Amino acid sequence: MAGSKYAYVRNFELPDPLLPGTFMVFRLDGHSFHRFSDEHGFTKPNDVRALELMDHAAKDLMEQHPDIVLAFGESDEFSFLLRKSATLYNRRQAKIISTLTSLFTSSYVFHWSSYFPDCPLKYPPSFDGRLVLYPSEREIRDYFAWRQTDTHINNLYNTTFWALVQQGGQSTTEAHATLKGTFAKDKNEILFSRFKMNYNTLDARFRKGSTLVREEIPEPPLPADEEIPTSVREEIPEPPPPADEEIPTSVREEIPEPPPPADEKIPTSVREEIPEPSLPADEEIQTSETPSEPAAHPARKRKKTKPRIRIVVLHCDIIKNDFWDTRPEILSG
Repeated sequence: MAGSKYAYVRNFELPDPLLPGTFMVFRLDGHSFHRFSDEHGFTKPNDVRALELMDHAAKDLMEQHPDIVLAFGESDEFSFLLRKSATLYNRRQAKIISTLTSLFTSSYVFHWSSYFPDCPLKYPPSFDGRLVLYPSEREIRDYFAWRQTDTHINNLYNTTFWALVQQGGQSTTEAHATLKGTFAKDKNEILFSRFKMNYNTLDARFRKGSTLVREEIPEPPLPADEEIPTSVREEIPEPPPPADEEIPTSVREEIPEPPPPADEKIPTSVREEIPEPSLPADEEIQTSETPSEPAAHPARKRKKTKPRIRIVVLHCDIIKNDFWDTRPEILSG
């Protein structure tokens, strides 16, 4: 930035670096999404199109920022975990929050027509974001357990509420009054006894939310014809046989025929009468059925390359140990 007499105003800007060596959790929420969902005709209690659009925007965010190692979302909310060692924007809080929030929002708008082709946006949606630091793995696991537990509580309430309205004929006010002071077992009883609905059989996406993680793409196995290194094959040249002489393929591949000296021309008729040179007694001819020795034909080793990574969406339990034990890289820092 060019210097001028007005540059002193920069002195009023306050630095906002985040504490190093801590986990960063960025969470964003849809702003006034009750109105937004009503205006755009979202299906109640859950609209798969809207949830998949949220997943898509979250995936775009993770693809742009490798420091994000985990994301969890439900309804109009998403949380992102950044590794301890992350240096994104020099850990400047305002820069991180503003950039991630704007990227998520722009992606949501950009892909809207792919999920709602018959419903154009009536006005632009907006999201607010916040960033919280956590010192250890325990707080991170408890944070995401909190968000998934909240997903279950909210979805059970909404599923029962809209069943009372859509199938039970109650008004929204009456449905709220019916559910006031009820516990999870009471809501499950209402769903089963009145609407023959087993909550545990509902789509896991609704009950457990969406979890986005990075996974390595497994390398395909080498083809059978690539077991012998190219360098070894090139060292054993195979001259073409004479036009009038047929040599079995198995012998031709293993015993190359030495070419005649350059200054000696042997007629074809005579060449056919000259027997092929015999091998020494201690040298065996390998047939196609005899396995090659490791020393002569070592297996081809694949060049070490950086593994390819893909982002996958899961609908699983992230409260129990299984999820974290099978993915130690998430909390490795």
